[in-house]
Amino acid sequence: MRPRLLASHGDTGCVMTTHRSPSSSFSSHLPSFPNYMIDNNVDLVSLPLSPSIMVSLSPSIMVSLCLCPPFYSSLLLSLSLFLLPLAPSQTIHVAIVCAGYNASRDVVTLVKSVLFHRRNPLHFHIITDSTAQHILASLFQTWMVPAVRVDFYDADELKSEVSWIPNKHYSGIYGLMKLVLTKTLPPDLQKVIVLDTDITFATDIAELWAVFHKFRGQQVLGLVENQSDWYLGNLWKNHRPWPALERGFNTGVILLLLDRLRKLRWEQMWRLTAERELMSMLSTSLADQDIFNAVIKQNPFLVHQLPCFWNVQLSDHTRSEKCYKDVSDLKVIHWNSPKKLRVKNKHVEFFRNLYLTFLEYDGNLLRRELFGCPSETDHNSENLQKTLSELDEDDPCYEFRRERFTVHRTHLYFLHYEYEPTSDHTDVTLVAQLSMDRLQMLEAICKHWEGPISLALYLSDAEAQQFLRYAQGSEVLMARGNVGYHIVYKEGQFYPVNLLRNVAMRQVNTPYMFLSDIDFLPMYGLYEYLRKSVVQLDMANSKKALVVPAFETLRYRLSYPKSKAELLSQLDMGTLFTFRYHVWTKGHAPTNFAKWRTATTPYRVQWEGDFEPYVMVRRDSPEYDRRFVGFGWNKVAHIMELDAQEYEFVVLPNAYMIHMPHAPSFDITKFRSNKQYRVCLKTLKEEFQQNMSRRYGFAALKYMTAENNS
Repeated sequence: MRPRLLASHGDTGCVMTTHRSPSSSFSSHLPSFPNYMIDNNVDLVSLPLSPSIMVSLSPSIMVSLCLCPPFYSSLLLSLSLFLLPLAPSQTIHVAIVCAGYNASRDVVTLVKSVLFHRRNPLHFHIITDSTAQHILASLFQTWMVPAVRVDFYDADELKSEVSWIPNKHYSGIYGLMKLVLTKTLPPDLQKVIVLDTDITFATDIAELWAVFHKFRGQQVLGLVENQSDWYLGNLWKNHRPWPALERGFNTGVILLLLDRLRKLRWEQMWRLTAERELMSMLSTSLADQDIFNAVIKQNPFLVHQLPCFWNVQLSDHTRSEKCYKDVSDLKVIHWNSPKKLRVKNKHVEFFRNLYLTFLEYDGNLLRRELFGCPSETDHNSENLQKTLSELDEDDPCYEFRRERFTVHRTHLYFLHYEYEPTSDHTDVTLVAQLSMDRLQMLEAICKHWEGPISLALYLSDAEAQQFLRYAQGSEVLMARGNVGYHIVYKEGQFYPVNLLRNVAMRQVNTPYMFLSDIDFLPMYGLYEYLRKSVVQLDMANSKKALVVPAFETLRYRLSYPKSKAELLSQLDMGTLFTFRYHVWTKGHAPTNFAKWRTATTPYRVQWEGDFEPYVMVRRDSPEYDRRFVGFGWNKVAHIMELDAQEYEFVVLPNAYMIHMPHAPSFDITKFRSNKQYRVCLKTLKEEFQQNMSRRYGFAALKYMTAENNS
């Protein structure tokens, strides 16, 4: 139920060293930096610093910095001064409730902001539904951030604990699950920081962790006062909020002393309070926050009030501007309005820019080792490093070989996805991959193919946000819930075409998949035609690859043929051509277009060298070979693999697809202009064929012969 994902090796980031003699008094040696903040009870201080600094605080305190690239205009850096015993290697525990596709996307920005500033190991405890766990488990596995551990807890198993509480808040049942953390988290976990997904950090989370040292007596909850008048009950006529201590407290950021809460029988305490208040209130308006406040109203000794800058709330009725005088005061921004970035606030532009910075920040840069803080051993990372170390860096094809083992950060189901399996087990998913320059093809494909689609998009973090805005602004795309968009983040110099195809294939939920490319438009009705072919050709009980003949046009504006007869007419008029007949005849020649013109029933064709048709296969068919990146042999190798596994190639007589014109890709330009690129591709082909011979023996000899004859 709680898979453990251990982070692994990453790139080294900023290096910071701090030296302080045990006897030095920090306060007396502070230089006259503007707007600095210092608390002798806390082990950290935040100073607004210039982009390049060597700071000497005193003969006994020396701080040297190698700064990361600045990320917003008023960059704040935290200098660890070890005033309290928070060791650099002490793990900070963070709990988050995250459910659904949108929350899974939001939580990434929160995590980025925490990782950017942190200097301690982190252990995330994430309470998720099955959707969020699938997405986030893949994301953290492929992110491979050192000194980060992630455990997941099944939210569905916790629903019965809170489902009896009526809740009007937009967070639904998941907005109540922070109430049961004492029961959910490991019994030996003593304290944890609890965060909403709409939080952005502007400082090191270790500063907040250090506040636990300030708890006194029976204080077990660290909370910031609510920054609106909600609990005062004067927002509108007959407004009747839950009971709260004065303004009440906001639960977007909570410090929980779990061991003490368990001793106080927290479970019984909040349940009794909720049952009593619900008799008159009937439901909660602000989910768990209402119940936390009702408990605190009765037991004010439980709460330690945090300074307001630990939860600057940007709600509709916020008074948060009273909390700060300067941006350097800010620690945590909380977008706790349903309007999120569209909320009204006189400083909203600054807050929005801070948020957008992390939203579009390159997450690969956060794969940095912590200085002086060894990561836990991760065997996957060790094996990867061992494999990479065995590669010859002097090999002219080193970069090609390295790309095969590169772990690309992957965010599955970037947008909401809905799919209902069909009862007849004939459903087919269209599989394709694309980069930003092919985005304009999405709407057209959705109009031509009504069935499920699985797409892998190769984007940077910033491009992913551009794609999100594009998709959300498209009526065509938003009307389709059965399209899975999977972001594979850019890294390295090659376009990892076969990795992208594999990512999209792995997320197919149907028994069959049509392996296409993004610049092809399938004929209208192809989806239903393929489903009928599944039954007609007994696909469930045979190994077949159904070939969809490929054509192309050189016209950007094409009257798409609505039937085979119309297509043949356009073919005769020169409006259409068989695909790549003039530059790569061998790729589709075995389809036998002359026979297809008059065919009325499916017909079998034999594999030939360099054959690369577009096919429909069962979901359990082999994946693409990752050694082929960019341009060249990426589909050829896959079709060869299908043939080696004794798939029959059957051409469908009434199916077709048309390639739409576009500018040449960067990779085909490199192939044409770079001799070494072509040499390396030839080397990879030979190695692939040798590998085929080892796996398939005598039967694979024909692949070597075909290559020698070509």
